Amino acid sequence: MPQELDRIDRKLLDVLQANARTPAEKIGAEIGLSPSAVQRRIARLRDSGTITAEVAIVDPGAAGYPLSMIVDIEVERERPELLAAFKRWIAREGAVQEAWYVTGDSDFVLVVAARDIKDYDALTQRLVSENPNIRRFRTRVALGTLKRGSAVPLE
Repeated sequence: MPQELDRIDRKLLDVLQANARTPAEKIGAEIGLSPSAVQRRIARLRDSGTITAEVAIVDPGAAGYPLSMIVDIEVERERPELLAAFKRWIAREGAVQEAWYVTGDSDFVLVVAARDIKDYDALTQRLVSENPNIRRFRTRVALGTLKRGSAVPLE
């Protein structure tokens, strides 16, 4: 279970969210701790589950996936076993970059990366054929990225 964060933890996490490769010496100088104290805090934040991953963020276009689609999905029935099956499908599908189970007109919202329209069409064919509980889906093509990130506001 994540722990309560103090002011120093929040400053430390702000630095790490901007660049997880920042050396402990530099972090310590910025937030007023010794490098060993920084390392102990980072270890504690990892162990507690506050820090869940440290990853490289890859530009989708540079990796050959220049198209981003936002897909609203409505399911036929919301029985637990049907929802669980669809959630497993989402987790296995590499093109799905983000997924939310939501309220409102849709049941799920997905962000999908695609090489081109043909690639996206193949995904939608799999979506419908492998998930008979899908009532309908609506696709919006992202014309540009205004903001992308996963940083949590800490102040």
